[in-house]
Amino acid sequence: MASTSKKAKPTPRKRTTRKRPVTPRLRLPADVALAVDAALEKKAMDMVVLDLRKASAFTDCFLICTGANLRQVQAIADSVEEALKKKGLKPSLVEGYQRGEWILLDYFDFIVHVFAPVTREFYGLERLWADAVHIAIPAN
Repeated sequence: MASTSKKAKPTPRKRTTRKRPVTPRLRLPADVALAVDAALEKKAMDMVVLDLRKASAFTDCFLICTGANLRQVQAIADSVEEALKKKGLKPSLVEGYQRGEWILLDYFDFIVHVFAPVTREFYGLERLWADAVHIAIPAN
């Protein structure tokens, strides 16, 4: 008598849900998507876009990212500014470039925040704008 054994079927994995609402990157405004790509070219870390259009805000979006050191923070800001300049966009305001702890590029419809790690943690813009839709941008 030959014994027949049945193979056990693998159990399907359970999906985990994220705490914050995350929207696909495809819904980003074109200028913000261009800024995201420029920041990623310079290896920006922990990138998130806060969609403020439904919140009571003075702008539509924040692009927030981190650079590892002063030179990378400045390089990310330079890359974003250069990419948008090619499209004819210039920031109305640039703050913090020399210190390189928090560089702010204001394009009216959106604002780019490039932080040093300690400064980003200290100010916690994501916490301050918790009611905004958080769009996580994966690293390349």
